[in-house]
Amino acid sequence: MTEHPPFPEHPPFREEVAPRPSRRALSPTAARRVFLTLTATRWLPIGFVVGLFTLWQLERGLTLAQALTASAVMGIAVLALELPTSGFADALGRRPVLITAAVANVASMLALLVAHSFAAFVVASVLTGIFRALDSGPLEAWYVDTVHASNPGADVDQDLSRSTSMLGLAIAGGALLSGGLVAWHPVESHSALWLPIVVCLVLSVVHLIAVVVLMREPTTHLDSSGLARAAQSARDTPGVIGSGLRLLWHNPVLRGLVLLECFWSTAMIASEALTPVRMAELLGSEERAGVVMGPLAAGAWAVFAVGAWLCGKSSARWGVARAAILGRVVHSVLTIGMALAMGPVGLVVAHLLVYTAHGMQGPAYSALLHREASASNRSTVLSLASMSAFGFTALTMPLAGLLAQSVSTPAAMAAAGAFGLGGVWCLLPALRAERSRPARVAALRACGR
Repeated sequence: MTEHPPFPEHPPFREEVAPRPSRRALSPTAARRVFLTLTATRWLPIGFVVGLFTLWQLERGLTLAQALTASAVMGIAVLALELPTSGFADALGRRPVLITAAVANVASMLALLVAHSFAAFVVASVLTGIFRALDSGPLEAWYVDTVHASNPGADVDQDLSRSTSMLGLAIAGGALLSGGLVAWHPVESHSALWLPIVVCLVLSVVHLIAVVVLMREPTTHLDSSGLARAAQSARDTPGVIGSGLRLLWHNPVLRGLVLLECFWSTAMIASEALTPVRMAELLGSEERAGVVMGPLAAGAWAVFAVGAWLCGKSSARWGVARAAILGRVVHSVLTIGMALAMGPVGLVVAHLLVYTAHGMQGPAYSALLHREASASNRSTVLSLASMSAFGFTALTMPLAGLLAQSVSTPAAMAAAGAFGLGGVWCLLPALRAERSRPARVAALRACGR
C-alpha cells in the first residue's frame, strides 16, 4: 500500500492570515440552511437554460463547431483567471467574492440574451468564465470552515450530498418550467427559446440579492490588509503555479483528484452539449428540441438528485473512494450507451441514466477533495480542480464539435464517454488512502484543528 502522509501535511498554496471569528458567526445548523438555500438560488436559473445553450447558439446562426468553440472560451477564461483569483476568497472572505461572482453571472446572462454573432457569444462566454472562476469553491469552503470552527475534522460528505441533491432539484424545477415556456411560446415576437433566457437573467439577480442578504461572515477581510493580500495573491500567480505543482507532486491523492476532472468534464460534453444537438437532429428543428429538452433536463437533474442520494448511501456503506469509482465507471459506460440510443425515446432514456450516474459521483468526489484541503487553502484547492476541468474542456469541446460535424454526433458522444473511463485510474490513490482515514481524523481532532 502506498504510504500516505498524515492529514493534512502538504503546505498551503499561499501563506494566509486567518480571519478573526465573527461574534455573529452562524451555527452549523444555520450555516447548513444558508448553504442549501444559496445552492438552490445559484442553480435554479441555470435550469431554465441548461438544455438550450447550444440550441440558442445554433438558432442565432452559429455552426455546431462555432457554438462549441464559443462555449469552450469559458474554459479558457477560467484557466486564465482561476489561479490569480483563487486567493481572493481566502484573503477577502467568501462573501465578497461570491457577491462579485453573482454580479458577473448577471452580466453574462445579459450578454447571452443579446448575442447574435460568434464574437458576441464569445463575450458572453468570457463573462461566464469570470463568474465560474470566482464562484468555484467559496460557498463550499465557507460552509466547511463554519462547521469545522465548532467541530474540527468533521466529515461533511453527507451535507455535500444534500447540497448536490438540492442542486439537481433546483435545475430540474427550472428546466421543467423552461420546457413549458418553450411549448407555450407566449411572446410570439421572439423565438420560443428567448423567454427562458430572460427568466434566467431575472433569477440570477435574485441569487445576487440572496447572497447579499443571507450569507454572514466576518467583515474584517475587507480592510487594507485583506486588499493587500488579495493584490499580492494575484501577483504571486507564477509562484502559486509552482507551489501547486509541488503540492500535486507530493500528494498523489490530490493529484489524481485534479486529473480526474479532465476525464469527467470531457465525458460530460456528450450530455451537456451534444444531447440537445442530437435531439434536434432527430426531431428536425431547434425549437422542437427545446420543447423536449426542458422536461428532459428536469428529469435528468431529478435523477441526478437520486444519484447523489445513492452516492451518500454507497459512500456510507462501502467508503467514499469506492463510491466515487463506482460513479465514474457507470457514468462513462452509460455515456457510450447514449451514443447508441435509437430514436428520441431511446435518447431520453439513455440521457436520464447518464445523469443518474453523474449524480452518483459528485458528492463523493467533493468529499475526497475536501479531505486534501485545509482551511487556509481550501478555496485554492477547489479552484485548482475547477481550473483542470474547464481548461481541459476548452481543448476537448472544439474537438468534439469538429468530430460531430465531420463524422456524426453519436461518434463524438461515444468518444467522450470512452475517454471518461480513464478517470478510474485517477481515483486509485484515494482508494488506497481511505484505509488510513480514521487514524488521520483522530490525529486532526487531537491537534484541535
